[in-house]
Amino acid sequence: MDTGHGVLVEAPSARSTMFSWFGGMTKGERRTFWGSFGGFGLDAMDIVLYSFAIPTLMTLWSMSRSEAGTIATTTLLVSALGGWLGGILSDRFGRLVTLQVTIVWFSVFTALCGLTNSFESLLVVRALQGLGFGAEWAVGAALIGEMVRPQHRGKALGFVQSAYAVGWGAAVLVYTICFQLLPEHLAWRALFFVGFLPAGFVLYLRKYVPADTPSPTARTAHGTRHGERFAAIFAPDLLRTTIFASLLSTGVQGGYYAVITWLPTYLQTERHLSVLNSSGYLAVVIGAAWLGYAAGAYCTDLIGRRPTFVLFSVCTIIATISYTVLPIGNTWTLLLGFPLGFFSSGTYSGLGAYFTELFPTRVRGSGMGFSYNFGRAVGATFPFIVGQLSTHISLAMAIGIFTTSAYAIVFLCTCILPETNGKALEEA
Repeated sequence: MDTGHGVLVEAPSARSTMFSWFGGMTKGERRTFWGSFGGFGLDAMDIVLYSFAIPTLMTLWSMSRSEAGTIATTTLLVSALGGWLGGILSDRFGRLVTLQVTIVWFSVFTALCGLTNSFESLLVVRALQGLGFGAEWAVGAALIGEMVRPQHRGKALGFVQSAYAVGWGAAVLVYTICFQLLPEHLAWRALFFVGFLPAGFVLYLRKYVPADTPSPTARTAHGTRHGERFAAIFAPDLLRTTIFASLLSTGVQGGYYAVITWLPTYLQTERHLSVLNSSGYLAVVIGAAWLGYAAGAYCTDLIGRRPTFVLFSVCTIIATISYTVLPIGNTWTLLLGFPLGFFSSGTYSGLGAYFTELFPTRVRGSGMGFSYNFGRAVGATFPFIVGQLSTHISLAMAIGIFTTSAYAIVFLCTCILPETNGKALEEA
């Protein structure tokens, strides 16, 4: 580009512009970003593995859809407790140490799932796994949320959230390999044994991610939170925010869980797809999910938190109805998997940044922890209810009803809550 003074200056590329926020991080911050990204991705892989084992366990153990949904819901309910507990422990013992413990915890209990022999034993082990699953997100989000500048907070937390799609994709790969190479009665056990491998990621965290070195903003937040009572988020000045943030979280997570828990079973039992073919369909949904996370991350900073939630929730409702309720063939099922994965994940992408900004510094930890995990706990009932409802109507119809209802809640709450885009944490 000619500046007019005889000097040629290279114009910034689209790549450098899109990822300038990442380039502006220090070396330690980038390592922390990858630590949170990797931890959440591996966390997601381990939690999603169960959804691929459901059809096999229903056959081998004569497990009903209701029982399968009970296991999924119990895991998510306990993960809400893990989220609250993880926030408390990270404030007391440090976030990096807590992150390492949670990764080892959920890896060990994922592997132990492969040793179970009954509905009851799997229910207990999956519940214990949920403690680590819930704690990991809370700690990782805190590491990043208070580190980045306000104008890039949505992008940073959105990309950390996108690790879920990466972990989901890894689970599909593991599932396909195990069920292609092993007989079904062994493949589901191998599936869970592979879930122990994320424990090795702790070596990366110990070696490369710096010990807790919070920014001045984070230090201010920590100093205030220790002296703040949890009840403050229910005081008159914050009660409305707490209620609707919790309902927003319920809608986002309930709708998401209803889809990802039952999608593999839906493809195999109602679409009658083989393991290999269903993996191909899921690959479309997962690839679209990652792009949705990325798009949602940029949109939250570009057009604002509220418009992004409204846009993506409405589009998710349309995609869900088209995917599960309309009488479409397998070709359209494949094609419509893209908008389903894209918009449902894009809605999820903005939660971390939005919740960081909704609550003032003095109660941010309590507010974020309660609202996000309240949504997780209530949203966790959706897979169970879908399983129960599918005994009376088709699984596709049950998924469609609950997912559509969940994203309608997202739309309504977003219309009530304020816009926070660009606010410094002290101003929230």
